[in-house]
Amino acid sequence: MISMDHITLLRDKRPILDDVTLQIASGEHWAILGRNGSGKTTLLEMMTGYLFPTQGKIEVLGNTYGSCDVREVRKQIGYISQSLLEKLTLSDPVWEVVATGAFAFLRFYQTIPDEVKLQAMNLLAEMNLGHASNNPLGTLSQGERKKVMLARSLMANPRILIMDEPCAGLDLFEREKMLVEIDRLRQRDVTVVYVTHHIEEIVPLFTHVALIRDGKLEAAGPKKEVLTTETLLNTYEIPVDLEWSGDRPWIKVRSGG
Repeated sequence: MISMDHITLLRDKRPILDDVTLQIASGEHWAILGRNGSGKTTLLEMMTGYLFPTQGKIEVLGNTYGSCDVREVRKQIGYISQSLLEKLTLSDPVWEVVATGAFAFLRFYQTIPDEVKLQAMNLLAEMNLGHASNNPLGTLSQGERKKVMLARSLMANPRILIMDEPCAGLDLFEREKMLVEIDRLRQRDVTVVYVTHHIEEIVPLFTHVALIRDGKLEAAGPKKEVLTTETLLNTYEIPVDLEWSGDRPWIKVRSGG
């Protein structure tokens, strides 16, 4: 699905990513963790073809970036980020915001096909937001807006779904509601790549984890092999205790850590 082979990105001669190799296969769902500025979002921007490496090779869905039409590849990739949410119009009805995802528009300036509206309404109903489908986007809570973004990203039936900190800024209640919807992606034929700062957001959906530190890949592989007290110490430089509950990892910083 995604192949990143010895990727290096230099900016002002400073390495943002340093010799990163990452392979994401069909049927795998990856969470990417690391400190602020470690290169997580840069990895996502390379997967979507908005950034190109100084060195290395990127293949997505069998297409090699640099020798394909990246715009065509992006049509098969769903993307969720706070920056995208901020570009949407708060006065537009929720169902219409979701429907724009079928065409990668930010707003409609034309008649919306009935079948597209029906698909948007059905997705909202699946996420328990059917009651708000005709409300302006701006009347929804932050958690509800994030669920709208998730529904919007699924309109085009993407083969890959990339999520950049979708739970950022949510309280515990809203975050857990959002994570329920994310975990339900197991029912869909889509590969998920998810960036987060919070280990406890790694719900059962996720099969693999990549830890990145200072632009380098610290560890990558099946989540229970990668998430250990040793690798977390190497990545975050803070000693923690780690335990698994409900197939989710939970950490506690050691006293004096």
